Amino acid sequence: MSGVELRHGNPNAIALHRIGAMILRHWYLLTSSWPRLLELIYWPVLQLITWGFSQAYISQNAGFFAKAGGTFIGAVILWDILFRGQLGFSMSFLEEMWSKNLGNLLMSPLKVSEYLISLMVMSVVRLAVGVIPMTILAIAFFGFNLFGFGFALVAFFCNLIFTSWSFGLISSGLVLRNGMGAEGLAWTLMFALLPLTCVYYPVSVLPEWLQVVAWMLPPTYVFEGMRALLIDQVFRADLMIQALAINAALFAASTVAFLLLLKSARKHGSLVQSGE
Repeated sequence: MSGVELRHGNPNAIALHRIGAMILRHWYLLTSSWPRLLELIYWPVLQLITWGFSQAYISQNAGFFAKAGGTFIGAVILWDILFRGQLGFSMSFLEEMWSKNLGNLLMSPLKVSEYLISLMVMSVVRLAVGVIPMTILAIAFFGFNLFGFGFALVAFFCNLIFTSWSFGLISSGLVLRNGMGAEGLAWTLMFALLPLTCVYYPVSVLPEWLQVVAWMLPPTYVFEGMRALLIDQVFRADLMIQALAINAALFAASTVAFLLLLKSARKHGSLVQSGE
């Protein structure tokens, strides 16, 4: 090993202190503003209460929902993990775009990989702020304990968060390349999955040709697995493994897409022209 390598280390290595600095920056930004914290909690709680009481009413009048109590509430919470995971990733990215700071960051020693890792960590932090109160209220109001899923919850969460990061990369890359005129994608892109991933109903409800599309999306396996667990008391490990395999391919493709969009943004000067 040369003297340069000894003094400076591997230049390609990921530096934890730079990742930690970015996480700390966004943590201070989040905790210094109570409206930001309130927003993270407000919408998940509102959605839970609305759907929870709707299911409570329906279950009084339908035998299936009485048997499958919690399927709607479980779907609401898992969907929020998926949506908030993506939004948490995109919001941390947009904070840099709004402050016109992204160009400065990318000209610093901070590597793109380190920046993306910090966005992933912050997406989990933002997600926790909103989902933990939501799960506590689900227990208090409806007797639904998400943590009672045990190991299945770990499998559900990992697959959903990987999908959310993939879509966060895609939406962030599109904003990076096309400017703030594409900002709406960060809020709406994930909703394209809502009907296709069968959040509130089984895949069998869809037309056969659309079922093929649904099974190409990792969250579909999670929501089918959730219903199997709640209705049949069976953990479908096979579904989780298939979802993980698709997620690996999706995440790799999303990372490549982000890097290509970043390269294009640098070429066209979009990093310093972040307006509409």
